[in-house]
Amino acid sequence: MTQKKITTHYDVLCPFCGTLCDDLEVDIADNEIIEMRNSCQIGTKKFFSSNPSGHRYLKPQIKEKGTFRDATWDEALDKAADILIKAKRPLLYGFSSTECEAQGVGAELAEYLRAILDNTASVCHGPSLLAIQDVGAPLSTLGEYKNRADLVIFWGSNPVHAHPRHLSRYSDYVRGYFRKDGRNDRYIVVVDPRNTHTAQIADLYIKVNPNEDYELLNAIRAVLRGVELDAKEVSGVPMEDIKKLVDILKKCHFGVIFFGMGLTQTISHHRNIDSAICLVRELNDHTKFLLTPMRGHYNVAGANQVFTWNTGYAYSIDFSREYARYNPGEFSSVDLLMNDEVDATLIVASDPASNFPAGAVRNMFKHPIIAIEPHHTPTSVYADVILPPAFAGIECEGTAYRMDKVPLRLRKVKDAPVDCLPDKEILERLLEKVKAKEGK
Repeated sequence: MTQKKITTHYDVLCPFCGTLCDDLEVDIADNEIIEMRNSCQIGTKKFFSSNPSGHRYLKPQIKEKGTFRDATWDEALDKAADILIKAKRPLLYGFSSTECEAQGVGAELAEYLRAILDNTASVCHGPSLLAIQDVGAPLSTLGEYKNRADLVIFWGSNPVHAHPRHLSRYSDYVRGYFRKDGRNDRYIVVVDPRNTHTAQIADLYIKVNPNEDYELLNAIRAVLRGVELDAKEVSGVPMEDIKKLVDILKKCHFGVIFFGMGLTQTISHHRNIDSAICLVRELNDHTKFLLTPMRGHYNVAGANQVFTWNTGYAYSIDFSREYARYNPGEFSSVDLLMNDEVDATLIVASDPASNFPAGAVRNMFKHPIIAIEPHHTPTSVYADVILPPAFAGIECEGTAYRMDKVPLRLRKVKDAPVDCLPDKEILERLLEKVKAKEGK
């Protein structure tokens, strides 16, 4: 029996969440992943899912009479181009789980089609972007927090499940240059309506009422300024606990607030982030304090960066008048779909059918869908055309932005199946096909 030759790749980036861990070790044999080290369970699952399986699309697919059939790339791209050209108001959505180079081509395609261009920020950290545009933000890199932070606050965020290695690499257990004793040198606070697993390992858990973060943030700001509030509690938090928290905030040497969708997607939305930013700014009168959004998809920060370079705006962009317009709420994917204003959709590296409101999904399924997607998903099974991509960061190289906006280079550790192309090449060929059909 011949023993398989094993090749080990070191310092590999993990293309799963915004932490973008860059210390993975991957063993490859016969172009299949056989072992992973240093990765979390979810990252490991993503790498192994790139191996050929019954759930992965290995050839382009076209739906005919309700069933899919294998097609050539030319056939599939031809049908996709026809769908996009015939549409009066197409939507290009997703882009947060692919490389920056593909995102740039996607922006070019949307502009050429006079389409709507949007990414997953419109349903996650879009309010953070709006708030930062309004009042700025005191941001820093994850390395600074690792080396300096002695107070870490997770507000509306549960990294134990959403960013599994964030705690051990940057925010809790890790030993930093000025925090050599790791966990013993840090004080962890969790503000959340639910007693999450992150809350259970915190030094202080503040249970806030659902949708009342804005009131709590402003109560903290008032107490910080020395105002005596005539209330026994705010947002379900006793005044004694608020005063205790303010005292902890003022006495730390270097603090950081990591906030998640529990803050961005509750009532007040971007006004929550406005208040959090103002709180951090006011805390800098007493100590050193910063904040950072806990971005979900591994390159949603990159999508916002690339779209801004190309259009001037980070998400919810409309090209229907042949120039970029920006208005979240009007040009956001969910709002457009709820109003049934989209008559064709190109989904890139996303699965909106799993997380959009039911009404938006029903309206999306009423019209043609093109999916650039490697696996069977609730979105892809309703698509009219499926274009199978290579996995960015596993089967092709590219650039991705970590949640702190630090660009990192994705590695290639194995070859993609023969008929699977990088997202960038798929979008380039689709753009060429659209131009050719219009004689340009």
